Amino acid sequence: MHLGYWAARYPDKVAAILTSTHEEITYAQLDARSNQYSQLLYERGLRRGDHVAVFMENDLSFFEVVWAALRSGLYITTINRYLTAEEVAYIVEDSASKSLVSTTQMTEVAVALAPLIPGCENRLMVGGEINGWESYEAAIESMPDTPLAEQWIGGAMLYSSGTTGRPKGIVRPLPELQLTQLPDPDGAPSGPYGFDDDTIYLSPAPLYHSAPFAFTTNIQRQGGTVVVMPRFDALDALRCIEQFGVTHSQWVPTMFVRMLKLTDEERMCHDLSSHAVAIHAAAPCPVDVKRRMIEWWGPIIEEYYAGTEGNGSTRISSEDWLEHPGSVGKAASGEIHICDEDGNELPTGEAGIVYFEQERMTYSYHNAPEKTREARHPDHPNWSALGDVGYLDEDGYLYLTDRKSFMIVSGGVNIYPQEIENALILHPTVLDVAVFGVPNVDFGEEVKAVIQVVEAVDESDDLKDELIKFAREKLANYMVPRTIDFIDEMPRLPTGKLYKRLLRDRYWGRHDTRII
Repeated sequence: MHLGYWAARYPDKVAAILTSTHEEITYAQLDARSNQYSQLLYERGLRRGDHVAVFMENDLSFFEVVWAALRSGLYITTINRYLTAEEVAYIVEDSASKSLVSTTQMTEVAVALAPLIPGCENRLMVGGEINGWESYEAAIESMPDTPLAEQWIGGAMLYSSGTTGRPKGIVRPLPELQLTQLPDPDGAPSGPYGFDDDTIYLSPAPLYHSAPFAFTTNIQRQGGTVVVMPRFDALDALRCIEQFGVTHSQWVPTMFVRMLKLTDEERMCHDLSSHAVAIHAAAPCPVDVKRRMIEWWGPIIEEYYAGTEGNGSTRISSEDWLEHPGSVGKAASGEIHICDEDGNELPTGEAGIVYFEQERMTYSYHNAPEKTREARHPDHPNWSALGDVGYLDEDGYLYLTDRKSFMIVSGGVNIYPQEIENALILHPTVLDVAVFGVPNVDFGEEVKAVIQVVEAVDESDDLKDELIKFAREKLANYMVPRTIDFIDEMPRLPTGKLYKRLLRDRYWGRHDTRII
């Protein structure tokens, strides 16, 4: 299952389409252009195991760059398009990337970036030429569009989001396998979500993020079509499902919240009958939010829990979720263990650090052996954790409580913000919410809520009182925010990732924070 197969079988079939412009790339074009870039990289001395990177908005050339690496035995690193030049330079240099592809939309950052990455001599710009960069189109134009003599399977080295410090590359050994050794597909739907060559997959999130990257390339391995939104918009996403006949999609909980905040007329104005599977992950979804989504879309919503590390996963269907509301599912890969801070396993129903057990750990953090060790269980090297806290019920279903790093300690009591956020987001005036600990002289920390209200709502003291009263009706007294502040826009990327540290540090006297 690779581009060459689909290019030969369905050369004119659309591999990806951009919803804003209806620009398309067919399988024949994607096959040819990725071959040309892989030939260029080989001519310039890159060999199996070397690293390349891509730094761009949601652009169809993203797939050319990614597939060139995946068919050349190279590691590909996709870089968050919202980072500064210094932050991008850190990732390029840390990954030892020998080639970087960007676009003219990134010009402002790219100009400042060029002198910061002297080790990356192949800097290619899609759509034009700027100082320090050469034209991508001109560079690949003279290259043959045929495959390399040896098409070793490449892989991804994606970087952690860096919400609590410098991001680290997550690396696994490359497979000892060439594309030509893969079997041809048998036509049967693949995996738990039934992807096949009839799949039309909507990707409303940034392609650089691990889940969209993995799902979109997987769809193209199956010969399906990827429908790419340049950015998420609640109403436009519904339009895209209807217009493109979307069968599969992937979301994060904040997207569900934004769609549910639409008016009834807006939510019901599009035909969603083609939509068969809606996948969501990235963060725990508030129970009432997910229940309302299932009532609206039907039992097509599938949830999974996993990390870029690939150390384990869970999965849960709509039907199972309705019987276990709030759960992220049972183990799909790797046995789950819940442990305390010292590594002792905890009984059913008690919250602790979530570990996945694998027969063999295949990932590590690039250039960070100490971080690799920290992620492992102290007594079981094949158990690893992502930093999440949760518990198992008697049926083996996992419930996530929060990130360990976000826990609030107030008067010796551990408070996890997720439950508070899940309660407040249900208020009709709340568009987004973040809860974290701020200094308190007597208790060490107290609960603070920062809220982004829906448009045209007055950010008044009366509304603060109303929200605190609303929280008291749903939460234990010690969990109710002591104070509420309003914010114009939450520091949340289109991936759904909230950079809570940027908010929290302002209240702790730290004003020099950055995304990474």
